[in-house]
This record gives sequence, structure tokens and C-alpha cells, in this order.
Amino acid sequence: MPPPDPKKIERVCCVGTGTIGGGWAAYFLAQGMDVVATDPAPDAEAKLRDLVASAWPKLAKLGLAEGASMERMRFEPDLAAALADAQFVQESAPDREDLKIELFERIDAALPADVVIASSSSEFLPTRLASRTRHPERCIIGHPFAPSYLLPLVEVVGGEETSEAVMDWAMTFYDTIGKHALRLRKEIEYYISNRLQAVVSKEIGELVEAGICDYEEADRALVYGPGLRWAFAGPLMCAHMGGGRGGIRASIAHWGWGGPPALEAEAVATADRVAGHLDMKAVESWRDDNLIALIQAMKPLPGK
Repeated sequence: MPPPDPKKIERVCCVGTGTIGGGWAAYFLAQGMDVVATDPAPDAEAKLRDLVASAWPKLAKLGLAEGASMERMRFEPDLAAALADAQFVQESAPDREDLKIELFERIDAALPADVVIASSSSEFLPTRLASRTRHPERCIIGHPFAPSYLLPLVEVVGGEETSEAVMDWAMTFYDTIGKHALRLRKEIEYYISNRLQAVVSKEIGELVEAGICDYEEADRALVYGPGLRWAFAGPLMCAHMGGGRGGIRASIAHWGWGGPPALEAEAVATADRVAGHLDMKAVESWRDDNLIALIQAMKPLPGK
């Protein structure tokens, strides 16, 4: 039996209601859905309701869906009762592989075979998480970025037995509710975004160790420089714009190509495609308009 229409999901179960799971609950509510949340911690419900109430004004600034209401959330301490009638499950328990494997087994046993199960895990392989389920074909990773109720990125990762239909379903579902779904071509631990962050963190540590800067200075070097550009154009697109009329080819000629030699031509072709072969003056104007909007929106840290 195929999963329900990903564009018509009305009832979601959030398993785990900490920072990530609570953020998901707030986001689903803002999309006009009914949410049943479950968590075994004794104070979980109170903390969840505080988190949703805190996130709600921010979500309202982005725009609430018709019928969206915090009143459409119900907390159910019993996992099986929480899963009843769920059309989609977002699991956000603490990032312990043994715990998530056990949870996936229990969730899978309680649900009809057509309900997709996604984990908010930031590091584990979906093949491992689904290893004790009866229906591993419907198990995926749907990794958000914190705060999960604001940042659009969701990395969608399938395991060895995840069906293509389920991957397509998940991409459509997350895109439909306003997230930016990014599908990994293969499963890998820590996925894409966390791996890229780790590379930057490693380089910062080496710069501090060498006495070039301290940690605060490294943060400022990113926040007031490439971080602003990366908010709307990744490193590849920035290299393309930095090359002026010559695009990324001029950048490579000046700075060199830092990636594998065999992939240089692919990087150039990708940058050309992303830029859409626009006139570089138009691209520069697009960049500057985005930068102005971001700079104007920046506020100092509270207390500074």
C-alpha cells in the first residue's frame, strides 16, 4: 500500500520533544497540522509547551498556514497511543544509536506499513537505524538544522533498503511544508552539512593553535565575511562571482583549484549552470542586493 499523499499530510507524530523535536512540533503546527508529541521524560510536556510558545511569534513572522494553532498539539506519554492514526513520524530522540535502533523497532511495529518514519539524527546511518524493523524500506533520515523551526535545510538520507518511492515521498513532503530538502546520493555518517562544518572547525583550531587568531576572531572572520555571502550563495557560486566576467575560471586561474583535479571541470560546469549564464553585472547586482538586506538585518549580540 503506498504512503498517503505527501502534499496532504494532516497528522504528524513527534517522538522526542527536546530542542530538535520540540522545534519540529512547533513547525508542523505552524504548517496547519495536528501534532501528537511523545517523550518519556517526566517534565517533557511542560518544556515542550514552553518551547512551542517561545517559537510561535517567530513562526508568525514567517507566516502561519491557514488553521495553524498551538492548540492542535496533544501530548501523549505512551508511544503506541501517540502513534495511532499518525500519517508521518519524525523521531528526534537523543543521538544515541542504540536508543534510536530500539525506537525505530517499536515505532515500526506499531504503524501500518505505509507510514514513513524519519529520524532527525545528525550522524547515524539509516541502514543501521532500520536494522531491526520489519519495513526498512520506509525508514529515512530527515536531518534538520537547529533551530529546526526556522532553518530550512533538511538532509534526506536513505538506507540500503529504503525504497526510491519513499525517498521521493520524503522530498515532496519536506518541500511542500516549506523546508529545503537535500537528497544525499549515498548514505554516509554525519551527512553533508555537519561534515562541512567539521572541516571549518578543524581549520579554526589549527589557526588558533598556530597563534594566528583566537576563537572569537575566527568567528568574526566568518560572520562578517564569507558567512554573509554563504547565506545565499555557497563557496562555488562565490568563486564564480569573485572571478568577475571570467567567472569561476578566472578565480581558479588566480587562486588555484583546491579540490581533486579530476573534478575541476565538473565544478566549473556546475557553477556555470547555477549562474544560469547570466550577465555578470546582473549576478553582482543580485549579490549586492542580498548582502545589503542581510547587513541591514544584522543586530549586535544582546549586551554588546
